[in-house]
Amino acid sequence: MATVPSSATAPKTGSTRNYTLAFALVTSLFFLWAFVHNLEPILIPHLKKACQLTDLQSALIDSAVYLGYFLMALPAGYVMKKYGYQRGIIAGLVMYAAGAFLFVPAADTRMYGFFLGALFIIASGCAFLETAANPYVTILGDPSTATTRLNFSQSFNGLGAFLAPVVGGRVILSGIEHSDAELAAMSSEQLNSYLQYEADQVKMPYIIIGVVVVAVAALFMFTKLPDISESEKKAPSTLGSVWRHRHLRWGVIAQFFYVGAQVCVTSFFIRFAKFSSDVPEKTAAEWLGWAMLGFLIGRFIGTYLSRFIAANRLLTIYSLISAGLLAVAMTMQSQVAVWAIFAVPFFESIMFATIFSLGISRLEEDTELGSSLLVMAIAGGALFPVLMGYISDQSNIKIAYIIPLLCFLVVAYYGWKGYKVQSDELKVKS
Repeated sequence: MATVPSSATAPKTGSTRNYTLAFALVTSLFFLWAFVHNLEPILIPHLKKACQLTDLQSALIDSAVYLGYFLMALPAGYVMKKYGYQRGIIAGLVMYAAGAFLFVPAADTRMYGFFLGALFIIASGCAFLETAANPYVTILGDPSTATTRLNFSQSFNGLGAFLAPVVGGRVILSGIEHSDAELAAMSSEQLNSYLQYEADQVKMPYIIIGVVVVAVAALFMFTKLPDISESEKKAPSTLGSVWRHRHLRWGVIAQFFYVGAQVCVTSFFIRFAKFSSDVPEKTAAEWLGWAMLGFLIGRFIGTYLSRFIAANRLLTIYSLISAGLLAVAMTMQSQVAVWAIFAVPFFESIMFATIFSLGISRLEEDTELGSSLLVMAIAGGALFPVLMGYISDQSNIKIAYIIPLLCFLVVAYYGWKGYKVQSDELKVKS
């Protein structure tokens, strides 16, 4: 379980109302970043058509996003430490909105690199939001319920994950799926007109997203959040001091593999459904939305079960079940394979929050940098989908699901042994 760092006190507020408002505002961020991230499984097949990409090239959408996390997580941590959580959140929201608005010129030019740049900026903003929100939620309350509280906030992440594919599938995906032969038969004018139509579909959704995020940023600017203050002076935390924690090192590794697995499972779901059962893209997108509803439900059920089952044990059980479902998907030839992948998000639901909470447990003054490293580990989402896309191009998407299967086994090890805090780390520093 995560604990309140000894170098920090609870938020300075004499009002339960202020405390509740702070928790509600920060929890809203979980929905915002989940919604935009879960549009990526829609963007991958959509931009694959609009920009005429291979599976490997389309996977660079995930790479652009998670490289943004990798590069911005540490700077975000330093900003939080120097300027506070509230200013860090506002900075993240501004970057998020700027990236969303850049989808308009990206669509006008139909340059894939422009889309990737816009996604990178959105992800950089989200890195600030996650670096602030995750530890802030664990500190806002009783240390013994930190994991439960974080899982509750992450439940709204699940709500965004559910709504994004459903909404995105309806307003972004056209449902037009031309074969290679049909595309080849088009004149250059017809082809260009079709491709531009596909690209233009992203404009209005991302304009709306940008406007909403600007409004949320304004709300944060004019709302006073409780401060987390330093109760005593301590030596500044460094990467060297943070990395000495064995359970954090394994937490970073587990988070790297978990996020890679999660992104792989959802990003190629539409492609898998088409390959395995010839499911149309709009139908597959809707199915993905319902799968992410399972993710949301899993959050609440996992939060409840964590009261009776140790968080690390639940993590191990869920990871092994996820690996088993992917094994079924890889070996079955019927629509059962699609339903097996459909079920995986339910069991993924508690993994990020649990790994995060276990990873920052008892870090004390190293909490800020430790949480930054755990956010940096989201870079797993940049690597594994590319490997999966390469395997798919060389063989097929079914075989490519071996990548997330292996990732879940690493996560299971963390829940089994890797989470343990070494006894010498509990000694009082001289």
